Amino acid sequence: MKLIICEKPSVAKSVSSALGAKSRADGFYEGNGLLVSWCVGHLVSPMDAAGYDPGYKKWSYDDLPILPEPFRYVLAPGKEDAFENLRALMGRPDVDTVVNACDAGREGELIFRLVYEMAGCTKPILRLWISSMEDVAIREGFRNLRPGADYDALYQSALCRQKADWLVGINATRLFSVLYHRTLNVGRVQTPTLAMLADRDWKITSFKKEKYHHVRLTVGGAEAVSEKIVSPEDAQAVQAACAGNTAVCTSATREQKKEQPPKLYDLTTLQREANRMFGYTAKQTLDYAQSLYEKKLLTYPRTDSRHLTSDMAETASGILHLAAKVPPFDGCADFFPDVEALISDQDVSDHHAIIPTMEMEKADVGALPVGERNLFLLVCCKMLCAAAEPHVYETVTAVFDCGGYSFTVKGKHVVSGGWREIDRIFRSFLKEKPADGDNGGDLPDFKEGQAFEGVEAAVTEHFTSPPKPYTEDTLLSAMENAGKEDIPDEAERKGLGTPATRAAIIEKLVAAGFVERKGKNLIPTKAGINLVTVLPEPLTSPMLTAEWEQKLTEVAKGIADPAGFLDGIRDMVRELVQTYSHISEEGQKLFAPEKEVIGVCPRCGRPVYEGKKNFSCSDRSCGFVLWKNDRFWTSRRKELTKKMAADLLKKGRTNVKGMWSEKKGAAYDAVVILDDTGGKYINFKLEFPKRKDGGNGR
Repeated sequence: MKLIICEKPSVAKSVSSALGAKSRADGFYEGNGLLVSWCVGHLVSPMDAAGYDPGYKKWSYDDLPILPEPFRYVLAPGKEDAFENLRALMGRPDVDTVVNACDAGREGELIFRLVYEMAGCTKPILRLWISSMEDVAIREGFRNLRPGADYDALYQSALCRQKADWLVGINATRLFSVLYHRTLNVGRVQTPTLAMLADRDWKITSFKKEKYHHVRLTVGGAEAVSEKIVSPEDAQAVQAACAGNTAVCTSATREQKKEQPPKLYDLTTLQREANRMFGYTAKQTLDYAQSLYEKKLLTYPRTDSRHLTSDMAETASGILHLAAKVPPFDGCADFFPDVEALISDQDVSDHHAIIPTMEMEKADVGALPVGERNLFLLVCCKMLCAAAEPHVYETVTAVFDCGGYSFTVKGKHVVSGGWREIDRIFRSFLKEKPADGDNGGDLPDFKEGQAFEGVEAAVTEHFTSPPKPYTEDTLLSAMENAGKEDIPDEAERKGLGTPATRAAIIEKLVAAGFVERKGKNLIPTKAGINLVTVLPEPLTSPMLTAEWEQKLTEVAKGIADPAGFLDGIRDMVRELVQTYSHISEEGQKLFAPEKEVIGVCPRCGRPVYEGKKNFSCSDRSCGFVLWKNDRFWTSRRKELTKKMAADLLKKGRTNVKGMWSEKKGAAYDAVVILDDTGGKYINFKLEFPKRKDGGNGR
């Protein structure tokens, strides 16, 4: 009997259904000579540093570097039952083979192997390698199971990646946290990502805008524009020379161009476009795509490929015709898809591009949650566009001479909408504005030598613009392409992170307080900028990832030694700890929390800050202090609050509700007045409001 181990319960349900193991038991499915069970993501994780030595619970420079050998592993907290279930199933005497059906990739291999090894299992391994959860794809993959040994090198590369990240992350995080007295999470991927955000922020804040001008002529119902003119006097001179003069067309050219259809989605391009169109974060998009995958409506989302393989041509044709019937795409007339445009075997790595599945024929798309529905339609739109005809248009450029100056007018005429017509229909359905490139009005039929008398001329003023802050869309693109030129073409991963982990990296930076969201923009905080400033260049540059991926690719191919790779990582960590043994006193203040100014000291004019027990002047020699537990307040059953202190410092008085009166044994609304005569002590005066009849509040 074969035991099939999937990565998630939902996947196990699909696999068991496709393979006829439909009898549900406690922790597995059974039937047709098969057992199907599941992990819950990572069941086994590297042991934390404190597991090797209890002394490591306290972070200390003297304990660094921490270089465990051998690495030890523990069960992920809360997942013990899932592991015990798998161990019991692997130990059953009627199980003779274990099938690894975890996600087809480096991390999926790691998840399965760590569970298999911790369970002490020695039974033969077979590998299921699929990219779709459709029944037909699962059955086809099961007919073509491969020996687990074929993936031993891939497992070694996954182990190397995990251990290297642990060594650098644990040691660098503890090193810089101890030095700067604040938890500073350092990672091979998240730190270079933060560096990109900090670099963009610096370019924005240091940008100095520059003014320039255009002179615009009205000719034959169109607008001809001059080159940039920096000086306003020069712009006025051009305007004066042209106003009321004759503009002559010196050239008129037309050129037909083709815009080829876009490629299909990989996860990163899907996350980027969903962020642009719907404002979804990268994590939201991944969650929606994963849910649609588990509902069998989308293929595997964690892919970096944008093509299909040749064996999928017939399936792709069927999917295209189904997608063309889904509203709003049922309004696309004369659609004849080119399936071959989607195929490129050499451009598909572990998984092909993200596409809908044949299950859409039975699905009620309108009943999907709005996020999933939007994403599903977006993927349908992309597939239809990718198989459509090119967008054909004609560019028109006319150049005019007026008063000895040159002016240009440009336009665009659509010859054939092609794939952009499908995109336009979808955007219209979403009430979105047309995509860039869809605009551009037709021009009058200008001819060389044509003259226009008495033209109007106007000067417009413009300013150069700073770079735009990163959004999740543009940051994902930057992460995908970071260091790409230094990574070999055959590397499994390119850029910073993987399509599946980039969203989590962004979320970690936000959660750690190094990045904040402002609308769609991602802005580094002061702490984030300071962190990038103090870290060494190797940790903030994508070059480290580039070097790792090159070596990990060689390990995965079996042409590099895993031990040699890890020895290099240990040497790097030792050097890092030796180089950064101490920092200046000024450097230690970089991450000190900023104090809120409560008010201005009435004695010396310096800021007043809040402490645990008081509000005091920032100049210790001044001596001004308002105690929260001053007897004046405690005897009246009150405590001096931040708002009350701010009022006292700004206005010299504050209104207090329910001020207790010992004589009357009751509470009254009153006014407390700050009486600071410059002496050693601070005095308060109490004033009750006057009654309308002239008596006091008592």
